[in-house]
Amino acid sequence: MAIKTKLNFWERLYFPEIFRGIAITSRHFFRNLSNPFKNPVTIRYPDQKRFIHPRWRGRHRLMERNDGSPRCVACMCCATVCPARCITIMPGEHPDPAIMKYPISFDIDMTRCIFCGYCVEACPVDAIRMDSGIVSVVDYSRDSLQFQKEVLLKTS
Repeated sequence: MAIKTKLNFWERLYFPEIFRGIAITSRHFFRNLSNPFKNPVTIRYPDQKRFIHPRWRGRHRLMERNDGSPRCVACMCCATVCPARCITIMPGEHPDPAIMKYPISFDIDMTRCIFCGYCVEACPVDAIRMDSGIVSVVDYSRDSLQFQKEVLLKTS
């Protein structure tokens, strides 16, 4: 239950807060206008790319074995630890007897993902990573933001 705070007369008017917001905005505007040779804060996005920190969590990718099959052993650790429940794995028996299981389907719903990185930390075989370098995960339809195993393998 939230605690309601009593607003005083000036806070109920909202005008002082509006003027404070305008003052802060104009202060930043004139500071940037008076020093045009300072390094700009903005970037021109399609032409200039932002610096991506090495530990930045981007779009997921699945790692491959040497033979091209996914490294995932379908242990379900990533799907279990995911707080958004965006990972769906259907396990199956691998034809190679040395490998117990493999994912028949491995789907990630990027509309639900919160990019926490728990799936990467939970994976015991380092099969899933978030270091693809793909910055923007945007599209016009939600259906195209649900990535299957083949798309996740191509990302690597």
